[in-house]
Amino acid sequence: MGLSDMETVGLGFCYEDLPVGRKFRTIGRTVTETDITNFVSVTGMLEVLFINSEFREKESNMQGFAAPGSLVYCLMEGLLTQSTMQHTGFAFLEMELKVLGPTFAGDTVHCEVEVTESRRSKSRPNRGLVRTRNKVFKQTGEQVLEYTPLRMIKARTTDKEPGEA
Repeated sequence: MGLSDMETVGLGFCYEDLPVGRKFRTIGRTVTETDITNFVSVTGMLEVLFINSEFREKESNMQGFAAPGSLVYCLMEGLLTQSTMQHTGFAFLEMELKVLGPTFAGDTVHCEVEVTESRRSKSRPNRGLVRTRNKVFKQTGEQVLEYTPLRMIKARTTDKEPGEA
């Protein structure tokens, strides 16, 4: 069997795979102190809350090494890219983001996803536009983040909507 004859695993969802109402979740990911340090360093987000342990201990209301909400969002996007968008995700178009609670080093987070909008692109019939509501939870069950990305993704077909005869 040649390489081109082999099935490729790990490919993402196509538009037709994501009807409104579909739900799924990612695996968990533990946030580490190294994740936080690397993220704030590479982004220049050098806020004292993230880089000064004395400040955290004496002046912050939070107990622990807090992660920026944007780091938590990026970790979830990484999990979703690996599991749902390889070879099929073409554009991240917009989103609304709400940080609902803190995430700390040592917390394990996962994302629960629900498709809330799914339609074929009018200008590119070989693409679909899919919006999801992504809720991020810690191991305690506490929701810490919610965001609603609209993505352009690959479609298998160009002529009919899913479910049409």
